[in-house]
Amino acid sequence: MTTAITTIGLDYAYENQPVLRDLSLSVKEGSFYVIIGPNGSGKTTLLKAISGILKSPPGSVTIFGKPSHDYSRRDLARTVALVEQLAPMDFPFTALEVVLMGRAPHLGVLGFEQASDLEIAHSALAFTGVDHLAQRKLDQLSGGEQQRVLIARAICQEPKIMLLDEPTASLDLAHQVRVMDLMERLKDEKRVTIVMVSHDVNLAAMYGDELLLLKEGRLVSTGPPEAVLTFETLERAYGCTLLVDESPLGKLPRVTLVPGKFLSKS
Repeated sequence: MTTAITTIGLDYAYENQPVLRDLSLSVKEGSFYVIIGPNGSGKTTLLKAISGILKSPPGSVTIFGKPSHDYSRRDLARTVALVEQLAPMDFPFTALEVVLMGRAPHLGVLGFEQASDLEIAHSALAFTGVDHLAQRKLDQLSGGEQQRVLIARAICQEPKIMLLDEPTASLDLAHQVRVMDLMERLKDEKRVTIVMVSHDVNLAAMYGDELLLLKEGRLVSTGPPEAVLTFETLERAYGCTLLVDESPLGKLPRVTLVPGKFLSKS
């Protein structure tokens, strides 16, 4: 199987404060790869380094076997799309206009959309189930609807890799499942490699083909969910008491936090 993303000895620091430390990983093409870990472990920084927003050391990030530094900005944007964390939206744009922004890497010198670009945008809106909201202003939409519009914008880039930073954060349970199912469809139907940061280890277990667990910018564990989500590994990474058993949905690990009030009774 082709490797979509490779990092080798990736280091990154903000103002001499290390955030990523000697991080090496490999993401297979067409896989659903989920990055988990405590706050401040470098998950968002890792996504930004892969996307090219942050300048990584030469040779430390490779996309489909080619160093990311060797891609032009346009070619990298045609290959990798980043959906950042959902923030309050007060843009005076309609959902369709926002999604059309995803066509920027494919437009000609004058930057005008063609009929084919509009068709791709409408197709992306339909794929994410928000085509009926095409003419609504973004700030008139719910958080779940806004998230699907931003995913549609990324789909409109026609990338081979989609990076998502906590796409289910602040969403209710129904919208969390819709977004995760949407990512699964994108992987299966369009063969897009999905790399997602999540704080929800149970969602990661249910959807991830492979997980990467970070702590303080270092690799703690990587592999299939059952190999990463173990009692010993999670307690070492998160420093809290929890239980790990088998999910009623099948041979998947299920993680349950143990609140202090229950510990005091033991």
